[in-house]
Amino acid sequence: MKAFFSKRRILLICIDLACISFSSIATLFLMLLFDVLSKNMIQTNIFVHIAMYGLVSIFSMYYLSAYKVIWRYAQLKDYLRCVMGIMLPTLFFSIYFGLSGNNAMSVSYIFSGLMSSVCVCVLRGVYSLIYRRFKSSEKKGSANNVMIIGAGDGGKHICELMQNNRHKYNPVVFVDDDSQKIGRSVNGVTIKGNTNEIPKIVEEMDIKEIVLAIPSITAEDKTRILNICCETLCKVNVLPDITNYIENNRIAEQMKSIRIEDLLGRDVVRLDNKQVNDMIIDKVCMITGGGGSIGSELTRQIAAMKPKKLIVVDIYENNAYDIQQELLYKFGDSLNLSVQIASVRDKDKMDKLFKQFKPELVFHAAAHKHVPLMETNPEEAIKNNVFGTLNIAELAQKYEVEKFVLVSTDKAVNPTNIMGATKRCCEMIIECMAQRKTKTDFVAVRFGNVLGSNGSVIPLFERQIANGGPVTVTDPNIIRFFMTIPEAASLILQAATMARGGEIFVLDMGEPVKILSLAENLIKLHGYRPYADIDIVFTGLRPGEKLYEELLMSEEGLKNTESQKIFIGKQVLVDEKEFFEKLKLLEDAAHLNDKEKIEELLMDIVPTFVRTQVNKPSYVKKAQ
Repeated sequence: MKAFFSKRRILLICIDLACISFSSIATLFLMLLFDVLSKNMIQTNIFVHIAMYGLVSIFSMYYLSAYKVIWRYAQLKDYLRCVMGIMLPTLFFSIYFGLSGNNAMSVSYIFSGLMSSVCVCVLRGVYSLIYRRFKSSEKKGSANNVMIIGAGDGGKHICELMQNNRHKYNPVVFVDDDSQKIGRSVNGVTIKGNTNEIPKIVEEMDIKEIVLAIPSITAEDKTRILNICCETLCKVNVLPDITNYIENNRIAEQMKSIRIEDLLGRDVVRLDNKQVNDMIIDKVCMITGGGGSIGSELTRQIAAMKPKKLIVVDIYENNAYDIQQELLYKFGDSLNLSVQIASVRDKDKMDKLFKQFKPELVFHAAAHKHVPLMETNPEEAIKNNVFGTLNIAELAQKYEVEKFVLVSTDKAVNPTNIMGATKRCCEMIIECMAQRKTKTDFVAVRFGNVLGSNGSVIPLFERQIANGGPVTVTDPNIIRFFMTIPEAASLILQAATMARGGEIFVLDMGEPVKILSLAENLIKLHGYRPYADIDIVFTGLRPGEKLYEELLMSEEGLKNTESQKIFIGKQVLVDEKEFFEKLKLLEDAAHLNDKEKIEELLMDIVPTFVRTQVNKPSYVKKAQ
């Protein structure tokens, strides 16, 4: 109660009481002046009635929470609280005088109520306007001029929030592709043109930041608009889920920097979760490499589908601990979780885990994946990737696992590096196991580069830009396929539902993307100029790296599945006896750490493994 009766609120109540009293007396005076009301119609205790009317109106407004509103942030509904608070007593007094036979006084109270409502609301509106203008003139000098793309609900709300935070943001113009909106205004900010005019408007109005405030925009339109924004030197931000944005009412935290995947030109692939749910529910699931980028996302998605038990296996205890704490925080006791620190190389330890937990579904994501590191440590790639996979596959067969899914890579196709060759070996192991017609369905899932994964190029670019450059690109012509981590994990789970044994599933990843274009656009969208503010340096292809990746070998053909985004590569038969004899020689060479012998044997096992000559770049492009 003490907090309610603050000096400001008492002052506001006094002002409201004065407004209502003044309106009542002014109404009586005007009605007398124009002979609508005669003196004999006015009761002797009229000022007592007016005082009672004012007090009852104040109480009514208090009851409707009109005095709890912070009026500088008020919305229409807050003004309606005042109107309702005044009009309810007005109706009461009007009906009272009407029943008393004094219709003229009854009418006077109606006009008094209307005038009081207008006065009370106008005073509040003027206060709010003066406050905002004062804050605007006080702080906007240091704020960046902002362009908002989209004059719809998202743009309107972000404009309001920015106007209340002018120390950082100063919204000065809207652009919108709806021609009927151009020339009009939202919150006092003019809609000046369409998205094709963005570069011109940016220059004219000294815009420093652009906000794309159309959360429902299609991927195609987003790509088009962001490419236009790249022609400017403005920092670009994208408004996320508007509901979450409004609820939190925090610009800095809710507005995110532009994500490079927004420039890929395709929608994120959404796969059928019903089939996956039916497969996962009440099943014992094991994920090897469960603390890694793909493995941890697999655990998140599987945990949400109510498995009977979830076993996360990883040799790196920090990653394992992180995903364990995340899952425990999110799911608590509702998830039957076991996190095991173990290496897939240790077949005895893995045998004990299989025997103890009896997994029904195994997702094998454990692998060494960094191409340059595996070039200098080929024996480790062999031990971990090839024989780690062989260990888990044989245990899956021994314990009659229902489905075994290998996480593979497009680098396994016509490999030019050790890592890619070992992953092709892993695929061949799966194909051999499938040929045995066991109770386990052995399949592999092959996809391209994963945005945001450990070691991916985008986080590297972000760090380099944050440090002022240079941004390093291996070759100006290098291209890659891209997908998101959730897409990759979702594909793996979807592939498992389709597994019949021996398939290699491939995702339709859209068009490949030029890495140089990604680097240039990312620099621009951070508000810098490539080759001027931030250097781009070409470092040359690294050992084992090629200009482009492929998703299919020449002997593989694509076969459609029930999903429009997933295809199956034709199974390539493997001579099992010859293959395992060569694997034994490869294992011996790995244990002897004989790098030359390892590469020779890999080329024999994987005929498509061909080295490409790595040349240093003929030039290095720097800032002009």
